[in-house]
Amino acid sequence: MSDLLSFFAENSSEVLLKIREHLGLVLLSIVIATAIAVPLGVAAAKWSKLRTPVIGTANVVQTIPSLALFGFLIPMPFIGGIGPRTAIIALVLYALLPIVRNTYAGIEAISDGLREAALGMGMTSKQLLWFVELPLALPILLAGIRVAAVTGVGVATIASLIGAGGLGDFIFRGVSTVDSTVILAGALPAAIMALLIDGGLHLVEKRLDWKNK
Repeated sequence: MSDLLSFFAENSSEVLLKIREHLGLVLLSIVIATAIAVPLGVAAAKWSKLRTPVIGTANVVQTIPSLALFGFLIPMPFIGGIGPRTAIIALVLYALLPIVRNTYAGIEAISDGLREAALGMGMTSKQLLWFVELPLALPILLAGIRVAAVTGVGVATIASLIGAGGLGDFIFRGVSTVDSTVILAGALPAAIMALLIDGGLHLVEKRLDWKNK
């Protein structure tokens, strides 16, 4: 532990830079994935014909090993290459499934009686979605975002292999030099980051859960 603390003290600026890079990859990918996945989840809930292809495609992407996905994306024109862009695209793809599935599940969990009451009050379908369905589905949707974000923290460490930066730089540097202190310098902040994101989003999820109010 003393070696690890000494490493942090001697390389504090680099450690902070890698934490910022790692957090930036995760947050940006989650924002993009949410913007894509929520409409897809809504579409899957509203139109049954889209349910199987949307959720099935997201399932297939989730089964691809991360290294294989990175390797597949690198040679692709416009979206591939070495660096953060390819890593963000891969992280977005991995984040789609839990957000799509939870958006769909949250909207499906709303009773038909509640929908009928809202429509009976004069709401349009668009108003029903924005003012009733999405707010009620929000806690379940946030649970999906929480899973995606925690998973993203782990997958982002592998993105170091394609020059995306982040805490994975320490991990792979430590592996190549057989230095457990350097490995821990990347793994420990990544684990703490995952726990903080998970705990923070869980608190928000509980506060927004209408069933607890």
